[in-house]
Amino acid sequence: MDSKPLLKKMRILDFTRVLSGPFATMMLGDLGAEVIKIEPPNGDESRFWPPIMENGTSAYFLALNRNKRSLVLNLKEDGAKKIIRKLAAQSDVVVENFTPGVAAKLGIDYESLKAANPEIIYCAISGFGQDGPYRDKKAYDPIIQGMTGLMSITGEQNGPPVKIGIPATDMMAASHAVTAILAAYISRLETGKGQYIDVSLYDGVISWLTIMAMDYFVTGKPPERWGLDHIHRVPARAFLASDNRWVQVAATSDPMYAKFCRLLGLEALIDDPRFATNNDRVRNRDEIMPLLEAKMKEKTSPEWLQLFEEAGIPCGPILDIGEVFAAPHIKARDMMFDMPHPVESRIPQLGFPYKFSGAAPSARLRPPLLGEHAETILSHQLGMGEAEIRKLMDEKVVIGPADKGRD
Repeated sequence: MDSKPLLKKMRILDFTRVLSGPFATMMLGDLGAEVIKIEPPNGDESRFWPPIMENGTSAYFLALNRNKRSLVLNLKEDGAKKIIRKLAAQSDVVVENFTPGVAAKLGIDYESLKAANPEIIYCAISGFGQDGPYRDKKAYDPIIQGMTGLMSITGEQNGPPVKIGIPATDMMAASHAVTAILAAYISRLETGKGQYIDVSLYDGVISWLTIMAMDYFVTGKPPERWGLDHIHRVPARAFLASDNRWVQVAATSDPMYAKFCRLLGLEALIDDPRFATNNDRVRNRDEIMPLLEAKMKEKTSPEWLQLFEEAGIPCGPILDIGEVFAAPHIKARDMMFDMPHPVESRIPQLGFPYKFSGAAPSARLRPPLLGEHAETILSHQLGMGEAEIRKLMDEKVVIGPADKGRD
């Protein structure tokens, strides 16, 4: 396997914090980009969020910030803005996730940094985008989930709207940002021109509504919550087994449905005109589901899973997170590893979701301590001498490495 990073020539100036932006820049860092994380004097606020590890390090921060170097700047100072312009002149990409308008107030908006580097690619991630009536609205994942309809289609049919269990809207935006940045980078290789990229959590979710949106466009009726059921396929849901464990089954094609019925001892349902085709079963789901649920309670989840696997019926257990990481597939797919850390000794990390036959993602750098790389960046990258760096630190333009217990 080629050990050369895929994006080894890409340099990113990263003003992001918390989740959407840090996840995006970490993905690019994993692919080999050099990422300089610019932090305010108190650091990315997620450095102090629970859960906190034994020696005071935030697990939240550790989850999103490997393969980055940390430089702490007081952007209220002209000296800090001068450093930013010099770094921008040497960078390929800038990423920020401020509320619209904040970057301009700080003097790090697209026009300001484009003056230092006309070929810069600038990606701004925000809740609702850089224009439109919601532009200035504060946004967090649950707000976006609510305002994009996600919660209206999640949860039990007669229950309240339910939030998805992970901050999905931030992660969608991060993935869209990475895609857009890579497209702009490839375009610049051909044209020599950079550009401004506007990515929003809101637009990202709307683009993912796909089938649900089309359902509404065609029928004129907003999709409902279906809980454990699939809106368009029956049976495709989780069933409770006799050991009080859930089994997810997707016997959605008509031949698969027939196999499923035979295993349950419900052969009479195969040719029942109410349930003969998937469309019939969707239309009459209230009649068929109680029959299937009752039968599924006659065996344990391992018994059902073995029967379904042997019959080639798509199935799986519903696991908690602890069970997930105990599964042998995690190790086989290298989806968890650990890294040395100067404060916590070793820290767990998630693996890479893509596997390459040649050059591959890698964890070259552990998540940085606050301001850890100030001297390295200023001296090696900007050519500053020791006295100049010391002066910037004395004037609090640059903040050096912080107390390790807070990183």
